[in-house]
Amino acid sequence: MKAAFLAAAVLCALGRAPAQQSCESLRSLEIPTITITMATAIHTPPDFDVPSTGGRFGTPPGLKVSVPFCRVAGFSAPTSDSHIGFEVWLPIPENWNGKYIGIGNPGFIGSISYAGLAREVSRGSATASTDTGHLDVNATSEAPDVWAIGHPEKVADWGYRAVHETALAAKALLRAYYGKPEKLSFWSSCHEGGNQALTEAQRFPTDYDGIAAGDPAYYITHLQAVSEYLAWVNLKDGVKAPAYIPPSKYPVIHRAVLDLCDRLDGVEDGFLEDPTRCHFDPESIRCPGKADYASCLTEPQVETAKKIYGGAKFADGKPIYPGFEPGSELGWGVMITGPEPLSINNGFFKSIVFQDPQWDFHTFDVDRATKLAESTYGAVLDSHDPDLRLFKAHGGKLLLYQAWEETAIPPRGLIDYYQSVLGAMGGPSQTEDFVRLFMVPGMGMCPGFGTGSNGAFDALDVIEKWRETGIAPDKIVASHRVGGEVDRTHPACPYPKVAIYDGKGDPFDAASFRCGNPSW
Repeated sequence: MKAAFLAAAVLCALGRAPAQQSCESLRSLEIPTITITMATAIHTPPDFDVPSTGGRFGTPPGLKVSVPFCRVAGFSAPTSDSHIGFEVWLPIPENWNGKYIGIGNPGFIGSISYAGLAREVSRGSATASTDTGHLDVNATSEAPDVWAIGHPEKVADWGYRAVHETALAAKALLRAYYGKPEKLSFWSSCHEGGNQALTEAQRFPTDYDGIAAGDPAYYITHLQAVSEYLAWVNLKDGVKAPAYIPPSKYPVIHRAVLDLCDRLDGVEDGFLEDPTRCHFDPESIRCPGKADYASCLTEPQVETAKKIYGGAKFADGKPIYPGFEPGSELGWGVMITGPEPLSINNGFFKSIVFQDPQWDFHTFDVDRATKLAESTYGAVLDSHDPDLRLFKAHGGKLLLYQAWEETAIPPRGLIDYYQSVLGAMGGPSQTEDFVRLFMVPGMGMCPGFGTGSNGAFDALDVIEKWRETGIAPDKIVASHRVGGEVDRTHPACPYPKVAIYDGKGDPFDAASFRCGNPSW
């Protein structure tokens, strides 16, 4: 009730915004729960040097913005233990395209995405990014989660509040600066940014008009459990154990999968069109005898591989989350090689679930850990509500897309969510006009990764065109590049359709495929 009241108060304040305000005057704008700390007009030339942040997903140094804009910074404090930092970058009025674009965050990252802000303001869009409420100088790439220990409100900020509070602040600021509201607002992001996308559509259905949720970290408590589990399966007895599958074996398994299933769709192209139709059994490459041959799996390794494909289950056999798909083997290295599970998965249980930085993953019990995570933090972290009626009524469009070769987020989890939406909303006839799922063959993680299509496509462009024209996408063409040049293209189709080869055209050209229901 408190959150709803504050949101209503902000919207009321927006309606009273003056005709137009200067950039500097935004420093004194009054918005409930929000403090503005900086409002500065950036004049160009010279080019503006974009702030850099560290880490794999940080903003690299050397980026510049060559257009003038209004830079605003501040924070929101919806609770006594909240400090949700944000920046809002506003093109000067004559350059504004009328759009507002929210910027997503990967993983636990507690920093502003300056690269995203620079990209969107240069395109003429008003834009905002948040540190998700836990800018922490003690966080490192090895322990990016220490901010969560003893701070349940900060976990909630990261889980759902920060992106909403930032959207409210950004819209108040842009409406004051331009003297009018945005024409349309969009969100397009991947992984945790894709989970933020689902959070917005489900919890705050009027924040955005069009949302692209890529490889979303769906059902966080269950997703983190399966990710920890799959690594635990391979690492629990150490990297010298008989059941450990070393990285040298990943290509061996991958080759066996392709030999069995690559031509199922009529084209030998190095990736699987639909991995669910590939019935690969690791038993097929079991080594003869007890020798550890380089081109096969030992008996203990076969059992490990089966568990990796099988996913995590509760003690009673009920599925927790799917495992890796056939065809994803070249991407296993990041998740299960070791010597410990990935830091974001390990850290989730150390700092959020067990609140113990000394917790040892060797003690992991997937049944117990999943139940504890869900009962403790499911209400603020898990965005799996299939009821999207309010988002649909708002006129919202939701583009879901998922890489088939993804390992950080096993793909079938998003299919499960999409099917739950169909069940709750009345089936395809009641949903295809506002929500569609695209499973992208050959893509390994978000646009730009993978062995096949490489997933190079502009999801923001897709969702903008859908919302602006009302015409739902019937395919998405992804491209593969070598040295900056496109050498192949391939379509992704609305699920459950797949790309079907015409039998005669160039198999590396998307024009040689149509979307349809497979017969293989």
